[in-house]
Amino acid sequence: MGCDVMCAIHADDLDHASHQVFPACRVCTQRQLDVLTVLDGKTYWRCGCCQATLLADAHFPTAIEERARYDQHRNDINDARYCDFLRALAEPLLRVLPPKQVGLDYGCGPAPALAQMLTDAGHQMHLYDPFFHADLPILQRQFDFITCTETVEHFHHPRQEFARLDQSLRVGGWLAIMTNFQTIDAKFANWHYRRDPTHVTFYRAETFSRIAADFGWTCQFPARNIALMHKDRAA
Repeated sequence: MGCDVMCAIHADDLDHASHQVFPACRVCTQRQLDVLTVLDGKTYWRCGCCQATLLADAHFPTAIEERARYDQHRNDINDARYCDFLRALAEPLLRVLPPKQVGLDYGCGPAPALAQMLTDAGHQMHLYDPFFHADLPILQRQFDFITCTETVEHFHHPRQEFARLDQSLRVGGWLAIMTNFQTIDAKFANWHYRRDPTHVTFYRAETFSRIAADFGWTCQFPARNIALMHKDRAA
């Protein structure tokens, strides 16, 4: 743990946090949580098993607060910079996909630019987002691939979310994830990603490798902040 992070913990906060009874990790379900830091009055845990960093449940934003934050996003298919950003995921995914696959953009937001890019590449896309495209029946289907861009960091219950994604993914399918990986504890306090109040779960490469192992997937990291999961078999 970086010194700068540790120094950010007020002594009283740390004393209080150290006497908590920790729940199971929301990512891997193991009981290996410990306090990483307390920042801005919020406790962050680190899982000793999967290396996820978790905002304590007590500090989760409400659904109203989440929606208000998402309404501030300006993601536009006509924004060249935003499309360049999405290509970091789209390009490695397109390299492994056969032609004319059926995909789901999970957590697509109000302006599903990635779905449009993949449609333009010849694939059939469906949308799901709990706030903007809350089509729950679509999750009963199975897909050749699923994309999750800037979504998994919002998961309040990641284990359940990944189980849902596993059920919606055909054997032989791909799950493509984009999120900022948490790598350096000493920079955590001032990290812009942490400061977004809707970001509650932070992942490392080790975290995604553990998720993949738990669900019987294989995992690769074709670019910075990108994880590609392949479902080799049924869970």
